[in-house]
Amino acid sequence: MNIIVLAGGTSTERDVSLSSGTGICKALRSLGHCACLLDVYLGISGQIEPEAYFAAEGNADLNKNAVTETAPDLNTLLKTERPGNDGFFGPNVLKLCKAADIVFMALHGENGENGKIQAVFDLLEISYTGTGCLGSAVAMHKGISKDIFLHNGVPTPKGTAIHKNKNKKNPEDLGLSLPCIVKPCCGGSSIGMSKATTEEEYAAALENGFSYEDELMIEEYIKGREFSVGLIEGKALPVIEITPLNGMYDYKNKYQAGLTIETCPAELSPELTEQMQRYAERAYKALKLEAYARIDFILGDDGQIYCLEANTLPGMTPTSLLPQEAAVIGYDYPALCQKLIDVSMKK
Repeated sequence: MNIIVLAGGTSTERDVSLSSGTGICKALRSLGHCACLLDVYLGISGQIEPEAYFAAEGNADLNKNAVTETAPDLNTLLKTERPGNDGFFGPNVLKLCKAADIVFMALHGENGENGKIQAVFDLLEISYTGTGCLGSAVAMHKGISKDIFLHNGVPTPKGTAIHKNKNKKNPEDLGLSLPCIVKPCCGGSSIGMSKATTEEEYAAALENGFSYEDELMIEEYIKGREFSVGLIEGKALPVIEITPLNGMYDYKNKYQAGLTIETCPAELSPELTEQMQRYAERAYKALKLEAYARIDFILGDDGQIYCLEANTLPGMTPTSLLPQEAAVIGYDYPALCQKLIDVSMKK
């Protein structure tokens, strides 16, 4: 198959996306596919003939795209690459995607997981992996997804979304108290997330969060253990536990090898494992997700399970969780990539 692995873009998770895309592209080539890594924002300049492009790029060397300890500087990217061009899709991107048998979505974050690209692809009849435009848009917004969780019997921490221009921003005005969690409403990879235990920390958390986007989720802090549950075609994979060696499960601890202990299957009772998996499946169905996804949880010290959020395009980096869960049931990394293509083509 001729496959475009679409990565990069202009979200704060750009580097994570490029790392996922590199791994996916190598895996698909090992299976005999003609897979080409394409940056959705940078594209390929000049006159391109798809047949010649696939023939050449399918054997091209892949640059190593490692995730650094901090999120990328998007302002520099936007100023230095394609200056004066305010379009999102880079040159020849849509042309090449339309010529491919399928586009493997290795994008993460804004304009990758929020449904906009999926909507364009639907209109152009381009096949792609993962959830469609509706489920992507709903799951991306933490305020909307939280409301859907509550209406479908999926327990979730108490919280509310606030806009930058909203007058009432204090936790007490929102029915919350300190400590609390402040995070961008439509962000990912814990970028812009802070735990606030004092009024000073809360003010700093708001300033930090609003530097990424104009809407934030303010959420009660739940002390406990962190878990994640991947799903393929709505069926839960083994539960994985995430234990950072220091601090929270932030951007650095997620993508720098050796900073977090991942245990799969998680050391939980059969009853808790089953309950968490059923909540994951219920959340998947309620958000109208398709093909595959990952749902994140906290098991509070009170013994209660709390659903945090859904990921419609889970990471596929060397430290990502979905590949580790799939490996437990017999899917190595290349086999998982093929499986995600197979289930996506059923849509």
